[in-house]
Amino acid sequence: MFRGLAHLSLVADDIAAATAWYTVVIGHEPYFVMPEDGPSQYVEWRFGDDQDELALVSSAYRPLAVRPGGAVASLHVDDIYDAFESIVEHGAEPFEPITPRGEGWWSAIVADPFGNLVGLIQSPRWADRHAARV
Repeated sequence: MFRGLAHLSLVADDIAAATAWYTVVIGHEPYFVMPEDGPSQYVEWRFGDDQDELALVSSAYRPLAVRPGGAVASLHVDDIYDAFESIVEHGAEPFEPITPRGEGWWSAIVADPFGNLVGLIQSPRWADRHAARV
């Protein structure tokens, strides 16, 4: 039934500041900005081996049913210690420290400067699955 994570939306009050921050953290400019003229309300990047999609949405469009304390999506990283240090140096706050989860597995959670929780995971299963694509 499920075929993969198609899209992750994060919400921010200040889209311009969030766009600038995620552009630095992701390492490149977004590929889609809406509207094209005037203040942005929606911004998308594609990144990683599968060109996953990360979006920022203005908090003015936050779905009414969304409440704090929901799910945390985790992004795979090759070196969790370097990734955690880098994202914290860029202004994220540690939320859950780097935690061993088993042989070769680690996870951590940070809060971005806009109130979103973002998980980091170093997973040998994910790395093995994607090694064949390189």
